[in-house]
Amino acid sequence: MNEQVPAIVGLGEILWDVFPDGPRFGGAPANFACHVAALGRTAEIAAAVGQDELGKRALAELHTRGVGTRCVDRHADRPTGTVTVSLDDEGQASYEFAAQTAWDAMAWSEELAQLAPRTSAVCFGTLGQRSERSRETIQRFVAATSAALRPSLPAALRIFDVNLRPPFVTDPVILQSLDLANVLKLNDEELPVVAALCKLTGTDVEVMQQLADRFTLRAVALTRGPRGAVLIRDDQVSEHPGVETQVVDTVGAGDAFTAVLALGLLDGSDLAAINTGACQVAAFVCSQGGATPQLPGGLVNTQT
Repeated sequence: MNEQVPAIVGLGEILWDVFPDGPRFGGAPANFACHVAALGRTAEIAAAVGQDELGKRALAELHTRGVGTRCVDRHADRPTGTVTVSLDDEGQASYEFAAQTAWDAMAWSEELAQLAPRTSAVCFGTLGQRSERSRETIQRFVAATSAALRPSLPAALRIFDVNLRPPFVTDPVILQSLDLANVLKLNDEELPVVAALCKLTGTDVEVMQQLADRFTLRAVALTRGPRGAVLIRDDQVSEHPGVETQVVDTVGAGDAFTAVLALGLLDGSDLAAINTGACQVAAFVCSQGGATPQLPGGLVNTQT
């Protein structure tokens, strides 16, 4: 690992999505990091796995996909995380998470302390913060990325992908994460929850702008499933109607969207181009089984 190269970091849970036909590698931060690597950027994962067969397989998957794993804890006394995934007739997923897993016991380390200052973007959510120990580690890492990598560059992107998974979420965690973030990504089921928590009203765009103003966010992204997405950045608004696709399952589509969003924001790309590319990649992931299918070459140009 080149410690001088800025990295884009997925921070939080590594787990296996257990489908009726068997387990598939996943976890939102891991999915995000895999998609970043697939799009040609330096990606790292900061998380934890057990010293079990699924843990070994997770590390092998990450290595195969070009994601750095120096900051992955290996726990002898906790299993690698799993989640039972159920799909409805439209491919929409519901989840049942195993308890007391390795990613619930993330501890601060020298490796994390070294990674944080060279992080150009980090993506984190609420699920990885369901335990106090991991929550403290995740929030400490995000806070440590706040300084600019170099005087000529802006501060790191701190992307809060809300990713609500009841009952593993509390109002204080949402608010703490919003305070730490400078980019917010959420879906059309999560926006009303966050709006009510913050006592905000109005149209979707109005609520997004209020969130941006209150929490000093550089950008806010709202995904709307088959109806596409809305992005705001400063006084710009981009609405995309979505890309028609044959849905196999929706697992990982939001993480793919966030990966393209992160790269586009880092590159200073046109907001509409970011939205188009993110919707295209998310639609492709929906058309495939599992969270991190191989992306076709030329599917999206993040330098637009």
